[in-house]
Amino acid sequence: MTNSAAPNDRHILIVVENLPVPLDRRVWLEATTLKQTGYDVSVISPMGRGWDEAYEVIEGVHIYRHPAPPEAHAGTLAYAREYGHAIRHWFRLARTVWTRRRFDVIQGCNPPDLIFLLALWYRLWGVAYMFDHHDVCPELFEAKFGKKGLLYRFMLVWERMTFRAASVSMATNGSFRDIAVRRGKMDPEDVFVVRSAPRIETFIPGPGDIAMRKGAGTVMGYVGVIGQQEGMDLLVLAADHLIHSLGQSDVHFLIVGFGPHLEEVQRDVAAHDLQAYFTFTGALYGDDLLAALNAIDIGVAPDPKNAMNDISTMNKVMEYMTLEKPLVQFDLTEGRVSAGAAGLYAAANDPADFAAKIADLMADPNGRARMGALGRARVLNDLSWAHTEPQLLAAYDRIYAKMRRPAPEAATA
Repeated sequence: MTNSAAPNDRHILIVVENLPVPLDRRVWLEATTLKQTGYDVSVISPMGRGWDEAYEVIEGVHIYRHPAPPEAHAGTLAYAREYGHAIRHWFRLARTVWTRRRFDVIQGCNPPDLIFLLALWYRLWGVAYMFDHHDVCPELFEAKFGKKGLLYRFMLVWERMTFRAASVSMATNGSFRDIAVRRGKMDPEDVFVVRSAPRIETFIPGPGDIAMRKGAGTVMGYVGVIGQQEGMDLLVLAADHLIHSLGQSDVHFLIVGFGPHLEEVQRDVAAHDLQAYFTFTGALYGDDLLAALNAIDIGVAPDPKNAMNDISTMNKVMEYMTLEKPLVQFDLTEGRVSAGAAGLYAAANDPADFAAKIADLMADPNGRARMGALGRARVLNDLSWAHTEPQLLAAYDRIYAKMRRPAPEAATA
């Protein structure tokens, strides 16, 4: 049974490596929910994207930030530099947090699957480890680089050690839960599905910023990271086919987001003579993000079918649905679980079929409206944060129920 409020002597430390907080929306929802429930919450994250204060308190959550590590794109040495930089700062800032107030639980948000190293050290002082499973790192590596190898095998080992170190694990969907039980050998009673979902009270459908439509009859929108595994190359090919082969020229693509491959995607757009059909806004937040997404007609999720994406829940899919937008995506297992009848599903990694599905929606405005309404209803009735929050709190009830007594007060970290 989930408690409605936590004792105010419970302190949680959340550790994130790949995104600053509060920019990481899943982590911020978790942190603020726990704080509102009565927990004391501290967060360690990198700096970046305007969140560059070394320490600040936002909505009662204590945030400790370190300089962002150099992101690795290839090679074992590059990953060693990135992860070594992060690990050093985790230990430094965790000690700072510990000095302010001892914590009971470390919640590690992957990638990478290395936060268990910090957790094992603090286990000596009675601290438990909660694993928040954001990405399947071995499959992420395979999707990013198209191969397996020594580092892939290391990642399998790190994943196994992460699950072994965790008292309780939070999975973003049923597929991740299966991995925790099957590959991680966790007791099913210790794995909770905590889905990523927007707060419906802040993600509200509206007219949007009409100027962002650039006068086009139909506007497709993308929001998210622009990296190696998001399928932006496939989206450009789909746009090329839609415009130059299917003759649908009264269109525009609004791309919201940032990432290491942004400039490469922009060059790809130019190489296909599509500059007039694409707008890249960069990162947008809050009202600016809503103004952009509410201006579109169709959401696109071009993530290619691979071992990682097939079992991952995409935040952008949930956001399109919450804003009552129909969407097109490739036929991914968890993509269908999330969107259901709110989406059309193109053949795996086939940009021509992706373009054809967009054209089908363009030709059917009534169908678009119906699909959008179905998507928002699905979020409101089953998938919103209000439905997820009890699972988060149940996971913490479980870990505190399992927790051993802390070491004597004389001990120091």
